[in-house]
Amino acid sequence: MASYIDGFILPLPEKHLEEYKRVSKKVAEIWKEYGATDYKEFLGDDLFLQGTQSFIDLTNSKEKECIVFGWVSFPSKEIRDQANQKVPLDPRMEELVAPLTQPDRLIFNAERMVYGGFKPLW
Repeated sequence: MASYIDGFILPLPEKHLEEYKRVSKKVAEIWKEYGATDYKEFLGDDLFLQGTQSFIDLTNSKEKECIVFGWVSFPSKEIRDQANQKVPLDPRMEELVAPLTQPDRLIFNAERMVYGGFKPLW
């Protein structure tokens, strides 16, 4: 059981889903090299519950976009903090992620991503 997780939600144009999946699998392995015990991403399927705000509302998702929900588990906040410092500096991340956020081939807009670190409730 993880004692700290980073969670995220992001809207993704459906046309980029396959490329995102390819990159996401490689990114997951990099996070694990830096101390993550697990890395999961899921595709939104049943996103509406009457009387609540949806992830679609939260991310301002548009037509032909899907919702990706994921988390990265760590044994401690300290290991998570170290990973959060090291992973962005790993040259493989630059190779994988930078091209996805270039204005001329934007796969997803990080400004529309929702992110946070979470400690156990109980």
